[in-house]
Amino acid sequence: MVMAHLLLLLFLLIVLLTVISADPTARTYIIRVDSSSKPSVFPTHFHWYTAQFTEPKNILHVYDTVFHGFSAVLTPTLAASVLQNPSVLAAFEDRRRDLHTTRSPQFLGLRNQRGLWSESDYGSDVIIGVFDTGIWPERRSFSDRNLGPVPKRWRGECETGVRFSRKNCNRKIVGARFFSRGHEAAAATAGVGGINATVEFKSPRDADGHGTHTASTAAGRHTFRASMEGYASGIAKGVAPKARLAVYKVCWKNSGCFDSDILAAFDAAVNDGVDVISISIGGSDGTSSPYYLDPIAIGSYGAVSRGIFVSSSAGNGGPNVMSATNLAPWLTTVGAGTIDRNFPAEVILSDGRKFTGVSLYSGQQLNGKMYPLIYPGKSGALSASLCMENSLNPNSIKGKIVICDRGSNPRVAKGLVVKKASGIGMILANGESNGEGLVGDAHLLPACAVGSIEGDGIKAYLSSNPTATATINFRGTVVGTKPAPVVASFSGRGPNGLNPEILKPDLIAPGVNILAAWTEAVGPTGLDSDNRKTEFNIVSGTSMACPHVSGAAALLKSAHPDWSPAAIRSAMMTTATLTDNSFSRMTDEFSNKSATPYDFGAGNLNLDLAMDPGLVYDLMNEDYVSFLCSIEYAPTTIQVITRSRVNCPMRKPLPENLNYPSISALIPRGSTGVISKMFFRMVTNVGEANSVYGVRVEPPKGVRVVVKPRKLIFSETVRRLGYYVTITVDSKSLVFGDSGAVFGSVTWVDTKHVVRSPVLVTQIDPL
Repeated sequence: MVMAHLLLLLFLLIVLLTVISADPTARTYIIRVDSSSKPSVFPTHFHWYTAQFTEPKNILHVYDTVFHGFSAVLTPTLAASVLQNPSVLAAFEDRRRDLHTTRSPQFLGLRNQRGLWSESDYGSDVIIGVFDTGIWPERRSFSDRNLGPVPKRWRGECETGVRFSRKNCNRKIVGARFFSRGHEAAAATAGVGGINATVEFKSPRDADGHGTHTASTAAGRHTFRASMEGYASGIAKGVAPKARLAVYKVCWKNSGCFDSDILAAFDAAVNDGVDVISISIGGSDGTSSPYYLDPIAIGSYGAVSRGIFVSSSAGNGGPNVMSATNLAPWLTTVGAGTIDRNFPAEVILSDGRKFTGVSLYSGQQLNGKMYPLIYPGKSGALSASLCMENSLNPNSIKGKIVICDRGSNPRVAKGLVVKKASGIGMILANGESNGEGLVGDAHLLPACAVGSIEGDGIKAYLSSNPTATATINFRGTVVGTKPAPVVASFSGRGPNGLNPEILKPDLIAPGVNILAAWTEAVGPTGLDSDNRKTEFNIVSGTSMACPHVSGAAALLKSAHPDWSPAAIRSAMMTTATLTDNSFSRMTDEFSNKSATPYDFGAGNLNLDLAMDPGLVYDLMNEDYVSFLCSIEYAPTTIQVITRSRVNCPMRKPLPENLNYPSISALIPRGSTGVISKMFFRMVTNVGEANSVYGVRVEPPKGVRVVVKPRKLIFSETVRRLGYYVTITVDSKSLVFGDSGAVFGSVTWVDTKHVVRSPVLVTQIDPL
């Protein structure tokens, strides 16, 4: 009877599947299956999936570690049919995601021969898995000289492919894999073919540069005489120079990264034995999917539940509010700040005024010669103002310095458009949406990026002086700039768009003008016409901030192998700094005003302090399950994330009581009178056993904050203690600032440690 039923199912599938290859509506779907439902007649889950859901040729990946299920190319009709099966918990369409694109270790508080570097032996034997565009293994940053043998616990592989052999792995790059099936299926259904062999390698080799850069930022070896075309010269090194690298290529040049491949990489990395995962990838549309529909959230939960720390980028959607991505509370979400190094350039107008900007141009200088200025946007044509492809008339551009507005097309591409139109140079002017936020670019012609105020000033001068001339001077590398850090204008901001009870981003790290290794496949701009080759490149983005935290986690994991991922994150957050190198409160690059926890989370990463945080806010798997119950996920929905069945308690827990190193109080919009909310937190002593901590409260303006008890006494036998925080507001007198929230802190202090947690009060309601 069972066999007859299976044969009938197989016949029906054949009828359905014969049209898939010809159906233009076919798409890749990720199917979450209750693995315990597998009939015993099937020897493996793959046999079950191919007998009951689809034929083998349509399956791209089978997941069995961080996720139970498979991804396959299906028509919408067949996908809907599969979803009706009682063994299927969820099905969602594969989605494309995008990359969030030498002094920074020192700027984090790391110094040779002292502190966390020496305590952790520079991260030796910790394995960092990097999910990105691959790696250029020949770079000096990936040398295995003087490294010990590959850790015995490593179970991964060195996959071969185009221009990548087993010899490209070593004691530094302990493993490398590539995941292309989701990418190729998406290309096939779109009718554009698979991997373009003229610009990409079907192997772990990096054709883009992003993956090489992030890998060396996290764990690059000490490399002498490093620079990008003479800029930022010195010694380049990653945050954890002796950590090992496991490369998972999930992103492809000009093609993004697909969820089905990312999920397969999580599965592989956990099985391979990594200790840290670094993923500088996220949604590009400014929205965040619910956790049960987000493969990065699902895959990272599977990793964190096994003790693997996962660092993710907050995205480059700033300065817009609620632009942070990768919001799951088990992820460490990293925003970007500046470091104390800059690459200044200046525009000098014919009236003698100077306007300061930045540039990484390294070609022939203008040597003070003045050239006519032109602003194509004066005509009112948007494409010309943005210097889009084919928008400039060479007859009017030739021999002039062109003002181009920032936006729409890549910054370096605008310079190429000007160069093709016979322009001499370019002034790249920020608009109001970019404010004063600047990043350096290795332009193909003399060019200087300026902020919105400077750009408006230059345009105003040209408008009143049609014969105005200008030149551009390049001042190289300047170290010790103040103030720093400053929150990068592009860095993804809070509040958390899914659950405002959890502050995101968690913290910021260096992400502006970061020097790190680069691929040999493309020039520093990444443009097809850029034939320059450089061992290092200077790049900006939360993509660059994320691997700083990944490397930091490797150092902390090496120094404290018994710490959980939540303890490591807590150590970073509660010791993060709020001031810049001029001893003032950190500012926002976009507005030049004081930044808030919506911009920087708990603050800027300070690794020397994180090594010995005193107290940590720890979290276990059951705490995250309780959180998912608190946001009203059904048990079957939670199972999509956790893999195992759960039972939520009758009395619903509160999401704000997740034992997070920050406290967010949501006041119902439109409420009147006096409102109080109570929060509970538990701290674990990881410092000296016999310690006494007292509390310091910095209440948000107009808010009363009471902490009980006011003293925590730890001993050899008492390592964990809890406390309550009561937040009281009078809605009549409470005034929110521009950010829509007011901010303060609760800090526990002993004779050595300062353990700070941000506190915020807001009226925002969960979406």
